[in-house]
Order: sequence, then structure tokens, then C-alpha cells
Amino acid sequence: MSTARNTRVEPETKPAAEDRYAWQQDVTGFGAEGQARLREATVLVSRAGGVGGTVAVYLAAAGVGRLVLAHAGPLRLDDLNRQILMTTAGLGSPRVDIAEQTLASLNPEVAVETVPANIDAENAAALVDRCDLVVSAAPLFSERLAMNAAAVASGTPLVDAAMYDMEARLFVRETASDPCLACLYPADPPQWKRRFPVLGAVSGTIGAMAAVAAIQVLTGMPRPAAGRLTHLDFTTLTLRQVAIAKRVGCCVCGTARPV
Repeated sequence: MSTARNTRVEPETKPAAEDRYAWQQDVTGFGAEGQARLREATVLVSRAGGVGGTVAVYLAAAGVGRLVLAHAGPLRLDDLNRQILMTTAGLGSPRVDIAEQTLASLNPEVAVETVPANIDAENAAALVDRCDLVVSAAPLFSERLAMNAAAVASGTPLVDAAMYDMEARLFVRETASDPCLACLYPADPPQWKRRFPVLGAVSGTIGAMAAVAAIQVLTGMPRPAAGRLTHLDFTTLTLRQVAIAKRVGCCVCGTARPV
């Protein structure tokens, strides 16, 4: 059973807060209204590793109101080539505790809630239901599919970011008309292993892209490539997008006919 802890820090004074976000409010389609929407948003990120940790850093820097971080277990030495929220001094400590401290030092305006457990079919709905957007960055597909099912059931936008070796993928489901992750992966791929080749810069790049997609959805900026699978090949530095159709009979978002 997961537990949660809130981190509350006194908000900055108004002038300081305005200075912090001044440059990003000049971004086309963002502005003060986008900043206000971001401040009111709650985002669930699973997990706080190489991909999810990068997402959390950029969402905190941008001023999301509340981050809910779900990740079980203590920090290991072999995490440190990619998990940028972590430090060598934290070896052996719970990952979410270290992540919380790092994010608080980056932006004390952001409330951080930590869940020292990985997401599964039992806790996914309760966590997803109270968030405005979820970011799936777990190494296991069982966890990703549990988040996807909960997001579809509650109508919560989902950003899924994954990488393997020198490849990375980004998938966004924003509305009920978009396909879901189970349209792509009806079941947990049996060949997927817990440990896989990972270069920190690759996981960080797709994590940053996932943070951009999350900000676009939350602030009402021009719609991201929802319903498309974005594939990056870092060996050749190429990017391509593939349109994904809703799968008739999908066990999660299935429809009687194609949409």
C-alpha cells in the first residue's frame, strides 16, 4: 500500500515569482494565462528516474503547482548515470526523498508529494484521479499500461515517454478521440526486461520533450502531436512521426468502429 507525504514551502513574493517565469511567458501561446493554468495544475510522474526525473525538473522549473512523484526503493550507484534528481550523497536513501529535496531547492513554489511505491493496477486509479495530467516514464510496461487504463477511465491526459539504447519514443493521449497506449501495446511485451541499455543524455532528451508536451496540454498552447507516435533515432539523429489509429476492440478505449 502506498503512502504519501506533502512538501509545503511558503510561496515566493509576487515580484520574485514574476521574475522567475518572466522569460517563458514571452513564448508564443503561453503568456500570463498559461502560467496561471500551470500554477493550478497537478501532475503525476512515474517514475523519477532518467526520463521521469527530467520531466519533473522541467515541470518544476516551469512552475507547475503540484508534482506527485511515485517511485519505490533506495538510490543505487548504477542509477547515477541518468537520474539527474539524485546525488552520490544520497546513495541508499529513498529516491523520492532525494528527488523532493532537489526539486524544493530548484523551485520552492512547487508543492511536491512523494509516493514511495511504484504504480500498479491497485493504486493507479486513486493516484491518477486527482491529477490533471499524468506522465508515464516507468521502465516496466505493466506500470505504463496500468497508468494508461486509469487515465482513460478518468479522462486524464497522458504523456508516455520511453527509451531503449539509442532510440526514444513519445506518445500523447489528450482527448477521448485519441488512441490510447493499449492500442499500441495490447499486452505487456514479454521480451521487455527491467534492465536495458541506457545513455543518460538519451533519457534526458526524451524526458525534456515529454515535459514540453505536458506544458502544452496543461496551458492550452497549440496542441501537441496527440495520437501520433514520435520516434527518435539518436544513432542517425533523425525523428519521425507515425499516426496511430484507435484499435477497434481495444480492451481499454475500444470502440465499435474506427474513429
